Amino acid sequence: MADISGLRVAILVTDGFEQVELTEPRKALDEAGADTSIVSPKGGQVRGWKFTEWGDSLPVDLPLDQAKPDQFDALLLPGGVINPDALRMDEKAVAFARAFFEAGKPVASICHGPWTLIEAGAARGRRLTSWPSLRTDLQNAGADWVDEAVVVDGNLVTSRKPDDIPAFNREVITLFAGAGGGNRPA
Repeated sequence: MADISGLRVAILVTDGFEQVELTEPRKALDEAGADTSIVSPKGGQVRGWKFTEWGDSLPVDLPLDQAKPDQFDALLLPGGVINPDALRMDEKAVAFARAFFEAGKPVASICHGPWTLIEAGAARGRRLTSWPSLRTDLQNAGADWVDEAVVVDGNLVTSRKPDDIPAFNREVITLFAGAGGGNRPA
């Protein structure tokens, strides 16, 4: 596995993120040496969703109001339905995500996470994947949607669903490593 020691990764979520789509990629990133932080418009804690019911609560490391994109090297956008639907309606969350694209930083998004990409203006002209129900939304936003486990398009990696997490994690770490991971000063 690639070494991304010291790479600072923002995980942008609010209540209703698909729990496994945050915890498993975060575990893989942490094991590869990244410094991950949950960033949220909600302070205190955010609550996950476990497929059909509420899941665990996780502490917010940095409230969105205090977070600056230049504090981070990469962005992870977990899915779930509730979480990205709320984030895409939050102007500060959309601006935060957009800043990563404007700076050319790597972004990883899974499941319904690409809804935030649409609002950030980052879907047009991209080849990507998502949960199948987002297909029309993404195509209407100018994306080339494909039904594949994981898709890398420049500085963006996308995936469809929890079953794809092993492939997603592999490509996320590879992409993030190419963004300057490995032996970074803390």
